[in-house]
Amino acid sequence: MTTVRAAGGVVWRPGRAGVEVCVVHRPRYDDWSLPKGKLEPGEHPLVAAVREVGEETDVRAIPQVRLPRVNYVMRDGIPKTVDYWSMRACGEGGFQPHTEVDEVRWLPVEAAAQQLTYSHDVRVVREFASLRPVTAVLALVRHASAGKRGTWAGPDDARPLDEHGLGQARALAPLMQLVQPGRLLAATVRRCVQTLDPLAERLDLPIEADPALDEPAPGQDPEGNAHAAAGRLARLAAEGAAAVCSQGKVIPGALARLSGGAANDFATPKGTGWLLAFTDGRVVAADRLVAADPDGPESPLPASDDSSSRL
Repeated sequence: MTTVRAAGGVVWRPGRAGVEVCVVHRPRYDDWSLPKGKLEPGEHPLVAAVREVGEETDVRAIPQVRLPRVNYVMRDGIPKTVDYWSMRACGEGGFQPHTEVDEVRWLPVEAAAQQLTYSHDVRVVREFASLRPVTAVLALVRHASAGKRGTWAGPDDARPLDEHGLGQARALAPLMQLVQPGRLLAATVRRCVQTLDPLAERLDLPIEADPALDEPAPGQDPEGNAHAAAGRLARLAAEGAAAVCSQGKVIPGALARLSGGAANDFATPKGTGWLLAFTDGRVVAADRLVAADPDGPESPLPASDDSSSRL
């Protein structure tokens, strides 16, 4: 039996007495639940989560931290898997009742837990309540596929993306766009700038080439390089949301410094990346961003980790 894939969010906003969480009433089932919905064919779960929140609540939201995956059996006996993220509400369009959701309520966390009909939704809200406050999010990716260094006759910093890499860059753009970045920064090599080109077109933003994101030059201290890159990312997080493209010898060391974790935990294949949640300059959660393979089968779905991304 095919499992139904869905995604949604614990959407929050500041309230008079603290954080408020969004819950929705579904007239078809006469229940209260978290906003969520089914994935469209080939749709990434994170894209679906943000889209479904918008469609059900008319709230624009920025994803922050992956929450535990929920598995259950629906009333018709079909198994269902739901991926959730915490999301900060950043705008509301004015909710109008419709056939799927006829009421939206913003409630303090404990009141929201009591309002929800299903225990699995309550568990997700409780997990959200245990998170450290997130002050910023960044989308950080490694450049997409650019062929083999030995087969490129020109200088390495001019090596371009290959056809597969161009497809990877296009697939990454909608994922990075979800953080609503105000700035786009790339290492100075051509392949990093090209990886952000599709996102720059979507957002009509310039790409800033930043040598602090470059791999160590011959003779340069890798530790010093990681320190510089980590500092650059921390400063970006202090300024607001951004999308960044760097290199494979930079990302693991920089994230290890920012999170207190091990560099091996942050190995990043080409054309993949991270949704990073920061609290006051420190990475407190890192969720892998893996877009569908542009050269894979029709309507592919990326693998989706079902574990918490908290560090």
